[in-house]
Amino acid sequence: MSDRKVRIGIDVGGTFTDAVVVDHETFEIIAKKKVPTTHHAEAGVAAGIVQAIEEVLSENHISPEDVIFIAHGTTQATNALLEGDVAKVGIVGMGTGLERDRAKSETTVGNIELAPGKFLYTEQEFLDTASFTEEDIRSAIRNLKSKGCEVIVASESYSVDDPTHEKLVIDIAQKEGLPATGGYEISQLYGLKARTRTAVVNAALIPKMMETADMTEEAVKNAGIRKPLMIMRCDGGVMSIDEVRKRPILTMLSGLAAGVAGALMYEKITDGIFLESGGTSTDISAIKDGKVMIKNATVGGHKLYLSSLDVRTLGIAGGSMIVIRDKKLVDVGPRSAHIADLNYEVFTEPEHIIDPKVQLIAPRSDDAADYAAVISKNGEKVALTLCGAANILGYVSEGDYAKGSKEAAEKAWSALAVYTGISVEELCQTAMDIAIAKVNEIVQGLISDYQLSKNLIFLVGGGGSASVVTPYLSKKTGIRFRIAKNAPYISTIGVSLAMVREQLERNVPNPSEEDIRKIRHDVLEIITRAGADPKTVDITVEVDSQKNILRATATGATELRTKDRAVTEISEQERLKIAAEGAGTDENKISLLAATGKWHVYEAAVTGKSFFGLVKHTSKTLSVMDSEGVIRLKKNKAKILVFRKSDLHTDFVTFLDSMTSYTDAGETLPRTYLFFSQKMSDLSGVQTKEQLLHLAEIELEFTENDEDIIAVAAKD
Repeated sequence: MSDRKVRIGIDVGGTFTDAVVVDHETFEIIAKKKVPTTHHAEAGVAAGIVQAIEEVLSENHISPEDVIFIAHGTTQATNALLEGDVAKVGIVGMGTGLERDRAKSETTVGNIELAPGKFLYTEQEFLDTASFTEEDIRSAIRNLKSKGCEVIVASESYSVDDPTHEKLVIDIAQKEGLPATGGYEISQLYGLKARTRTAVVNAALIPKMMETADMTEEAVKNAGIRKPLMIMRCDGGVMSIDEVRKRPILTMLSGLAAGVAGALMYEKITDGIFLESGGTSTDISAIKDGKVMIKNATVGGHKLYLSSLDVRTLGIAGGSMIVIRDKKLVDVGPRSAHIADLNYEVFTEPEHIIDPKVQLIAPRSDDAADYAAVISKNGEKVALTLCGAANILGYVSEGDYAKGSKEAAEKAWSALAVYTGISVEELCQTAMDIAIAKVNEIVQGLISDYQLSKNLIFLVGGGGSASVVTPYLSKKTGIRFRIAKNAPYISTIGVSLAMVREQLERNVPNPSEEDIRKIRHDVLEIITRAGADPKTVDITVEVDSQKNILRATATGATELRTKDRAVTEISEQERLKIAAEGAGTDENKISLLAATGKWHVYEAAVTGKSFFGLVKHTSKTLSVMDSEGVIRLKKNKAKILVFRKSDLHTDFVTFLDSMTSYTDAGETLPRTYLFFSQKMSDLSGVQTKEQLLHLAEIELEFTENDEDIIAVAAKD
């Protein structure tokens, strides 16, 4: 029996439930397991989870006692919203005085269209808080229950300041046998309408998610694992199962978040595009400065108070079928072989494809019958797929998960060649061009939206069909690519190594030092309660002066995990090469300005021409690189200062003043960052020098007096 400590990640997909076991110290993949997803079992998908856990542990002689972290990603919340499989929600709106009519209007959500013909239904009761009693609340809840509501949302104006009334409604609802939640539990931002809508979407998921959470938690306990089960969040972090019971909305899109989280664990990417390709769709996300990009989520076209990874999904993947009209190949997807319930031609034995003939089919009853399949003399029918085209053209290498029988694929596509009068190779080329053009449109949009560096960018392929999409996209765009290590299991790995993440937002005009200290304290408390080791927590504070929002974002490693991953520090020569690539210049134009902890700061002198190429000019680019070679910050109009903690209110203030711009509208601070030990502290979100210095004091509280600190100040 092994005494090696391990982490387990589980990803519950539509067809398979995947499990991986990862060494806690080295993050090496010890074992992988696929079992069919148990949709129809009495315990639901939890049965497949426990089966995967038991098999992967027993087959590799690992004791359940050696599991120190276990988490799973789920598509349940996303699927429930897409399919309209949600509970009816009763809203108890509250307000009084001059705010009464506005509060009544803004807590009236109506029915939210989740997908064409699929709705989240709501009913509302409104109470005037100036005179209401507990009996009034009880009566309102009973009225909502009589109308078929299965869960209650309490929502009142300014409840983020005083949630007493919302808590009272929640308590009474639970005594009446209904699960309940309040707007204050979802967000501490003002904006009653958006807060109520977000709480309603969250509430609609609670009954089903509670049932699954209970089953899954019990399954893990039955497997003998003592550590609490964690669940993947939509922003790439994890949360406890108790939090899932309260805020299941945070698991929305978590399956998409897991893949890019896994890629960042293994791939040293500064700027890049991550493409996770399965059988039916490809999820595409952007990485900038070594971090995945985040945006506000929407449901039914409405913005929610919910941050999620900016993942864009496209119906192009390995199983995408070929569309034929008037004997011409005109499109690829969005239907896949899985949807049509057909095998891929490329994963069929060549001898099973006998005298094939093209048959145009409708994968679903409401589709046009123009998707190409081939039927053999023996009656066996297979789909023509993008994976088959990529195999025929040689883009899928030996040993790859998507590698199939080129012979079988060519036999099947030869039937289409006869049908259209176009060669197999030309047909495959056309299919790849059409499909990858769709992918590239999204990729270019992400590159533009996030201003990714063309010198640093990589395409990173993940998922079982990574080699079907990514290499050809690289060929078409000229952007370098790599297939992620353990690509078919990348989501499951992302779950096993996920970080805990929490975000807290408050409406605070002109926040004081005490406001900043309080929000930092509160978010640290929340993230520690969620399972993060306080020693690993990084907190970023931002002040949005236009919207009067004070925002604190905390990320941390789960308890006992005190390092990011198995760090492989690169040589100085390798760092110079990466810095030169990032700046688009030669290595002899790169100079090391400073180094401390795991951080190295390089300056590149880049010579360009202007005025019709007649005038030469030299610009300087500053890059901050970590010990693994990931450029975590890249700025053009920037300067650095190396200082000690005792110099914060002298040398650092002078440095800050030298980079501050002064106009009639007031002072504009530079975007400021601190690098020390293992930490990068982003102070760029604040508006005043006093706020910045206060944050810097907090960040440097536990640094040694003789420790070098690098400050970067940038005007762009």
